[in-house]
Amino acid sequence: MRFFRDYLIPRIIQYIVVIFCGITAVFFIPRLTGQDPVLEMIAQIQSQGSSLDPTAVDSLMGTLKELYGLEGTLFQQYVTTWKRVFALDFGPSFFQFPTPVSELLKTYLPWTIGLFATSTLISWILGNILGGIAGYFSRKNWSKIIDALIMIVRPVPHYIFGIIVLILFGYVWQLFPVGGMMLGRRTVLNWRFIMTILRYSFLPALTLVILGGAVWFQQMKLLVQNVKREDYVQYAQTGGVKERFIIYRYVLRNAMLPQITQLALALGQVFSGVLIVEMVFSYPGIGLLLYRGVTRGDYNLVMGITVLSILTITTAVLILDLFYPLFDPRIRHK
Repeated sequence: MRFFRDYLIPRIIQYIVVIFCGITAVFFIPRLTGQDPVLEMIAQIQSQGSSLDPTAVDSLMGTLKELYGLEGTLFQQYVTTWKRVFALDFGPSFFQFPTPVSELLKTYLPWTIGLFATSTLISWILGNILGGIAGYFSRKNWSKIIDALIMIVRPVPHYIFGIIVLILFGYVWQLFPVGGMMLGRRTVLNWRFIMTILRYSFLPALTLVILGGAVWFQQMKLLVQNVKREDYVQYAQTGGVKERFIIYRYVLRNAMLPQITQLALALGQVFSGVLIVEMVFSYPGIGLLLYRGVTRGDYNLVMGITVLSILTITTAVLILDLFYPLFDPRIRHK
């Protein structure tokens, strides 16, 4: 009973409040930009040589406002938005009209999940293993060399590092394609299709793994160095406990706790975390789709992507909070 009152219920309330505030902010922020997608759509139609009389323009504006959820007062639009959120129906996309936003998400989302989730897990595992060992043996020469290389790679922006990788592996050595995977290709689960996906995804994945792994490496190294100074580690070393046992049972297990939290947050940012990389490699993912939606004032598309991002991040954090007592016994004792 105490667990529900002091631990579970406050986190569920926090979960609901964060979702409410996040979706509310997403609703108002695009409308403060001053862009009117209805007028932009009519201007686009007229720019293609179509002539519309005032009556037809008024009728078209009413139809578009109804389709885009922009009909009525701001409060009515706000209520309509929440109805669409609960139904997971965000209406049609503005710049790819009349394609529904849900259809675009189904098309682009698997590519981002496959790229970002896989590269995040690989970089997390490699970065924590190397960072943990290098942090414990920080005085070794090989540890100092790896740390120096990480210090050089870590500050490089994603777009610069991506361009370097693209030039080396795409133009100089010509080992991988320089363009992104084309949408609309028939999906057939066979060896040829899998190899095609791997060829197109290797360079953006390599960029994310190296840069992401550098971040995990530095964080884990600092955590291990701090844990190594704790009294119980010093006592175990003085008591003659085997060094391998100290590293895995005392140092790494305690240093991993903050990294598990960061992993949940990183996986929750799947919708926006690879935006720059997807643009550099023309990779057909959610990040590239979000960029197009923002630049063209596509309220429905931005709302759909951002709502799913908010739900993913908050749900990942909630699940982590619920399972965190399994990793940290101190929470169970509290």
